Amino acid sequence: MTLRQFYDWQTLGGAKDVMRLVAALEEREISWCMIGGLAVNHWAAEPMATADVDLVIASEKIEEAAEALKRLGFSENRFDWSIHFKGESKVSIQISTEAMYLEFPSRSVPSEVHGILMRVASLEDTLKGKIAAYSDKGRRGSKKLKDLTDISRLLETHPELSEKIPAEILGKLEI
Repeated sequence: MTLRQFYDWQTLGGAKDVMRLVAALEEREISWCMIGGLAVNHWAAEPMATADVDLVIASEKIEEAAEALKRLGFSENRFDWSIHFKGESKVSIQISTEAMYLEFPSRSVPSEVHGILMRVASLEDTLKGKIAAYSDKGRRGSKKLKDLTDISRLLETHPELSEKIPAEILGKLEI
C-alpha cells in the first residue's frame, strides 16, 4: 500500500479531495502552502494521521480560490479566522485568513506529503504556526495537546529549533 493509498483509506477518499485542491490552486497560479499537521508531517521524522488540511493562500487570491473550490463541488462555511471546505471525504479543508500566516506562502517549499505533491510552510514558519496555535487561550485542550505533540515532533527531528521555542513551552516537553 502506498502512502497516498493509506491516507486515502484513513480519510475515506481524502487524497482525491486534497489533489483536487492542489490542482485548482496550481492551475490558477495561486500562491499558497500547507500549514498545521500536514506541514509538520513533512518536517518531522514520522507522519501522523490527520483529516484536517490547513493552508494559507495569498490574501488577494482567497476569493478566487474559494470560488474555484465551490465550482469543484466543495461546500463552504466561513468564520472570522478561516474558510472551511468539505468535499466528498472525511477531510476538512481550512483556509486560514489570520494575518500572521499571510507571508508563509512566499517562503514555502515543494514537498510530498502522504504521497501527494504540495507546498508546505518553511520549517521555521511551521514551528511559528504551531507555537501560535498552542498559545491561543481559546483553543480546546485536546487541540493544544496535539500542538504540543507537533512541536515535540519538530524538535526531535530538528533539535536546533529549541532556541526558537518559548521557555514555558519547552518546559512542558520531555526532551
